[in-house]
Amino acid sequence: MVQERESVQALPKKSEDFSEWYTQVALRAELADYTPVRGSMAIRPYGFAIWEGIQTWLDRRFKETGHVTAYFPLLIPESFLKKEAEHVQGFAPQVAWVTHGGQEELSERLAVRPTSEAIILPMYA
Repeated sequence: MVQERESVQALPKKSEDFSEWYTQVALRAELADYTPVRGSMAIRPYGFAIWEGIQTWLDRRFKETGHVTAYFPLLIPESFLKKEAEHVQGFAPQVAWVTHGGQEELSERLAVRPTSEAIILPMYA
């Protein structure tokens, strides 16, 4: 019990550093954990169960209101991303690029999408 209190007391203050507080809560509750891939976390079983519950609830609400769901690719052509340059500017330094398919260089770089607008908007234009 003492150890639990110390653990809770060691949390950053939510009002002072929400991001770090949230990360620590997710880690300590075993909802997520770091992976060897920088900037990526694995969603652990409890976290995934919560995510599935959210998805189920949202899917039901979408269907009740007549909305439909869609899925868009993870990779976006660089030309699409450039069209959203102003919006994507904040993400630009962290964008991961795919430049090769096997040993062949691609004719256009593909971004691992930092945001969905660049791929969704052309589909509905």
